Amino acid sequence: MKNIVILISGEGSNMAAIVRAARRDGWQGKWGARVAAVISNKATARGLVFAREQGLAAEVVEHTVHPSREAFDAALAAAIERHQPALVVLAGFMRILTPDFVSRYEGRLLNIHPSLLPAFPGLHTHQRAIEAGCQVAGATVHQVTAELDHGPILAQAVVPLLPHDTPETLAARVRTQEHLLYPRAIAQLLPNL
Repeated sequence: MKNIVILISGEGSNMAAIVRAARRDGWQGKWGARVAAVISNKATARGLVFAREQGLAAEVVEHTVHPSREAFDAALAAAIERHQPALVVLAGFMRILTPDFVSRYEGRLLNIHPSLLPAFPGLHTHQRAIEAGCQVAGATVHQVTAELDHGPILAQAVVPLLPHDTPETLAARVRTQEHLLYPRAIAQLLPNL
């Protein structure tokens, strides 16, 4: 079985889109792949409720109880390894991972970022796109590397930037595309894992 472990920090809307697509599109039958677990660094993450409702393993590895980033990443990796992952998918996971963690899952660690990378890595992407006068914005699925938001690009979705957009209205349109893009990008990888 090709197990997918999804990491979240909050609402988990991209995680939910992936779980729904995996079931709707029959990933288990087609490629022997399934979402095996959802892990959050916050016990209050609302996405954990959805994961449990779907019958998925839903775990918490609190980053605040660990004395260092390295200690947290070691605990997180131990939790992930219990599910024997073929892929580790960051879906709104708001922690910067150490180079050791990233290298452990090299080529199997994915992220989605709400901009057309390499433009606007990091935070406040929608505000920055508006301020820069961009004509388009979007989302990028990429492999995670030690450099923040700079891994090889796997897929992108483009969204027009409208004259009266606010960061909130733009974010909502980009999020709609993320929910289509991320499951599609994962599905393209599954036959070759």
